[in-house]
Amino acid sequence: MDTKNRVKPEELLQRKKAVLPDWVSLNYERPMELVRGEGFKVWDSEGNEYLDLFGGIVTTISGHNVPEIVEAVQEQAAKIMHSSTLYLIESQVKLAEKLIEKSPINGDQKVFFVGSGSEANEAALLFATHHRRSSEVIALRGSYHGGSFGTMGITGQASWRATSRSALDVSYAMNPHPSYSPLLEGMSPERRAESCAEDVRNLIESGTAGHIAAFIAEPIQGVGGFIEHPPGYLSRVKEILDEQGILFISDEVQTAFGRTGTNFWGIQNHDVEPDLITMAKGLGNGLAIGAVMGRAEIVDSLSGKLHISTFGGNHISAAGSLANIEYILKNDLQRNADEVGGYLKERLMKLSETHEMVGEVRGRGLMLAIELVAPDGSPDPKAAARFMEACRERGVLVGKGGLRSNAVRISPPLTLTREAAGEAADIFEEAVASIEASV
Repeated sequence: MDTKNRVKPEELLQRKKAVLPDWVSLNYERPMELVRGEGFKVWDSEGNEYLDLFGGIVTTISGHNVPEIVEAVQEQAAKIMHSSTLYLIESQVKLAEKLIEKSPINGDQKVFFVGSGSEANEAALLFATHHRRSSEVIALRGSYHGGSFGTMGITGQASWRATSRSALDVSYAMNPHPSYSPLLEGMSPERRAESCAEDVRNLIESGTAGHIAAFIAEPIQGVGGFIEHPPGYLSRVKEILDEQGILFISDEVQTAFGRTGTNFWGIQNHDVEPDLITMAKGLGNGLAIGAVMGRAEIVDSLSGKLHISTFGGNHISAAGSLANIEYILKNDLQRNADEVGGYLKERLMKLSETHEMVGEVRGRGLMLAIELVAPDGSPDPKAAARFMEACRERGVLVGKGGLRSNAVRISPPLTLTREAAGEAADIFEEAVASIEASV
């Protein structure tokens, strides 16, 4: 790869600072530009090769430079790139049909396409509040649903909310993970599930006006640090919601399309049938696209001109996304996520057994996380940052998140091999050891 004529990362960073907002942050102390990808590997502008175990923030689900997807995009771009959604788009219709074919929702369904995950959640909230004639919504503490004004208003993390104002009347239910409340410490998963589900009932009765439009939750909390809900929690919540006709929105922006390994949709791991599902990220494998899929009577409850998306399901994004979903299904990437993810999780569990700084290991499939903690067990965000740097030095890219920024997030393309997962696990071991040795 020719690196002689490329702009140096340091120079590009200075140019970025001059024309882009300062708060648009970058990973790593020393800037890097990724310029090429192949499968689950990427290369930076200086010629360094990495295992990509973050996948563009849980987005590059099928891998980089997949011929079938590239060809679909190139073929469409050579025909027509945009005509607006005011005209028929065959690939858009086919993509909707494919999603409904795989849907966990029963009965007649419709799909509405948008340009991102934030827009998908905005649309779902619009459908739900309009259908139910209510502005009240329940979300979970520790949740993240997007960076738009409306989705910030239902995000349960102060660091991701620029303002306390919201377009909706939002109430936050207790998260059943013990890191969110000392009251849950020592409780069994079953007890936490039941107690926090009943908290939803109590919240409806005592903290709202009683007529709720929807409850929204991620099957695994993404930005929250890949936090799983204990078995039985969401199914019990769904029973409570059904008693009062409250809609369930499953935010699958990060968990969809086989990433969790055991099911195509994250919500299926909880035996829950949602009313609406939102998706993005892995849907386009890097193309800008999002969608809401749900019961037809809810999606169709809007009258004309109340909502439109200029770029939603456009020719190129729809064609590429359709090829992407077909690639996932044809190559059974869900099964690979289950098998390789299971192996990688075992390796992470062994890491936690031999190193005190590695706290909880969680997640499923190829959506895994480890908490890095101080000697007293408290969250250690500095250790997470150092771990990322140590992994980069050794050729692996990971992400981080969590309420206290101490969770290392691992979400590679679902094409990751067992051999590459083992190589990454060895590097994780080296990274942890190097940090411990320097303390």
